[in-house]
Amino acid sequence: MREASEGQVRAEITEALMKFEKEYMGRGPLEGRTYLVDDLVIVRLKGVLTHAELKLVESAEPAKGRDLIKGLRAELIETGRPLLSATIGAIAGRQVGSMHTDISTITGERVVIFTLLSEAT
Repeated sequence: MREASEGQVRAEITEALMKFEKEYMGRGPLEGRTYLVDDLVIVRLKGVLTHAELKLVESAEPAKGRDLIKGLRAELIETGRPLLSATIGAIAGRQVGSMHTDISTITGERVVIFTLLSEAT
């Protein structure tokens, strides 16, 4: 990690992900938290679903609504992957190796996990 304290790094990563969700995805989460575990950056965002998405899940065909939401959100975040990787890498002071994410249509939470490459890479 860079010279900033771990708490500062966690706060900056959380802020960056919340800003990304708001500006890139169209709606910011209600809250977020970042965890640093060895070479993993784990970000948990709460309240990311829009009112329209929540209505889709409550519809007569909730499985279809869930699949639509997950598919659209996966495509959107995949197009933003280079920006997210660069942003997280700059904050963490290490290059991002991979990014994994999922969203719950039940709780309205998104979890994003970044793996960091060793400092020698």
